[in-house]
Amino acid sequence: PSLFENMSAAENLELAAPRENTVPRTFFRREPVRLRQKAGEVLRRIGLSEKAGNMACELSHGERQWLEIGMLMMQGPKMMILDEPTAGMTAEETRLTGRMIQRLAGDRTVLVVEHDMDFVRQVARTVTVLHMGRVLAQGPLEEIEKDPRVVRVYLKSDGREREHA
Repeated sequence: PSLFENMSAAENLELAAPRENTVPRTFFRREPVRLRQKAGEVLRRIGLSEKAGNMACELSHGERQWLEIGMLMMQGPKMMILDEPTAGMTAEETRLTGRMIQRLAGDRTVLVVEHDMDFVRQVARTVTVLHMGRVLAQGPLEEIEKDPRVVRVYLKSDGREREHA
């Protein structure tokens, strides 16, 4: 989802909530108390409670990423697909993002597309390695890192990532 730069973090979450199926309910007529409560809960889960009133444009890059994840959460998905959720984040933001994803995975499936192996180590339960559009290997990270096909294609012999991986 895209952020509304000149709206608060809480307002962005409220706008992301699914519309009611009754007509003519609009954003302004939806149950504002229930919506604010849900937004508050999501803000807590993504670590932005203290910044609920901040405009999206005032948030750091990592906080903006978290707000986008929060907007997805407002939809109540059973599965979330996150494509390189830590791209451009600081080391601390990356660590906090990993902790958040671990918490989110407790009540939904979270699929993460990521090349940062340190981050993958932090969040992965099962890893699927793709190469040229096909599944190369799948399983626990400890096994994947030792798979000779994965090592040959993506990892150096000492287990570290190649520059281009």
